[in-house]
Amino acid sequence: MSNFIITDVRVYTGEFVIEHGYIHVQDGKIASVGETSSLPSAIDVPTFAKPGHTLLPGLIDAHIHADKANPVALPQSLRFGCTTVCDMHNEYANTQKLQQQMLEPDTAELKTAGQAATIDNGWPIPVITAHDKSPETAAEIATWPKLSTREDVIEYLETNKRKSNNDYVKLMNESGRSMGAEFSHPTKELQRIIVEESHKLGYLTTAHATCLTDTLDVLKAGVDGLAHTICDQPPTQELVDAYKKNNAWLNPTLAAIGSLTTEGKELQEKFAHDERVRDLIGEKEMGNLCKCMAMTIPTAKVEYAYESVRLLRKAGIDIVCGSDAAGPALGTAWGLSMHHELRLLVNEVGMSPEEALRSATAVTAKRFRFNDRGRLAAGLKADLLLVAGNPLENIEDTLNLRGVWRDGKLCSVYDGIL
Repeated sequence: MSNFIITDVRVYTGEFVIEHGYIHVQDGKIASVGETSSLPSAIDVPTFAKPGHTLLPGLIDAHIHADKANPVALPQSLRFGCTTVCDMHNEYANTQKLQQQMLEPDTAELKTAGQAATIDNGWPIPVITAHDKSPETAAEIATWPKLSTREDVIEYLETNKRKSNNDYVKLMNESGRSMGAEFSHPTKELQRIIVEESHKLGYLTTAHATCLTDTLDVLKAGVDGLAHTICDQPPTQELVDAYKKNNAWLNPTLAAIGSLTTEGKELQEKFAHDERVRDLIGEKEMGNLCKCMAMTIPTAKVEYAYESVRLLRKAGIDIVCGSDAAGPALGTAWGLSMHHELRLLVNEVGMSPEEALRSATAVTAKRFRFNDRGRLAAGLKADLLLVAGNPLENIEDTLNLRGVWRDGKLCSVYDGIL
């Protein structure tokens, strides 16, 4: 069913609320949306009234890793209302597999960095090889870029486009300071070259960094956004100024940082055992959510991460919502961790529920240039999320999942809900 109307429902468009609204979906696109009183009476399609429910744009998870083309990532993300996911690093063959998988029903749409911009023995190689010494993984890592010169970067960007048809570029800059380690990381000059050459080709650039020094370096290199916030020390005015200079955005990944420091374990377990998620997640994924990565130094604190987001938000920096969910990333789960992240943005950062939901929909779409999604408006993709209750008042209602549509097609786990 790709032609239908949902009416008598609260509609959050990604920009504003319609308390008594409707949406008309036709051939996978939004034909119209507005007040129920303005719904044309002559439209002859199945019509469903959902009082007491809220209709939202499908969530956009701005940061996942579908490692090894894990076939669970895209279906599980969709079940939890994430109609689009942004993979932030994957080998070419894995990206191609995922791009084929997303053509199947019941999968989230994939956006991708393809292969990230990496250096010899740089992040994330040390952490991967510390836990996975298989020949298969070693063979994959051997194919990664080992950038050191402008020529290397130009060749990498051309290969990445050809083999992964990437949507943006991800730069890895992890010195290990927040983890009590010393990792190889790109020079400041190489960071600048990666950003410069990416911009020449029209790519947005995002960067991995978890400490203040690394973050300042990539911002000075001109990066468009950060894929994590800091946790090694309190934020500074210099950090705010650097974000402002670039008009850069921040995807803080607060839930993942809570797993890194182990301070988020209690809330991770709460989400894992929430009755509302029981039929949407597998036992393995639930078990991973109850564990912690525990990778930071004792002085690192998740409160520094919260404080950084509060400070940057107050300064007008755009905050985009993304989970950093990955198969081996303990304390995370595809799809479900977005609901965890939303709750932290409200309860720890101080966002209103509407602001947090905007960060997971319209703001991410705008900053990533996904102009066909992230809002409920005529002509855009019919990527929809229906929940019982009112998450604009109580953010926990996002888990009262009643329906998820990608391109107007209902995820099959919700068959019969209308």
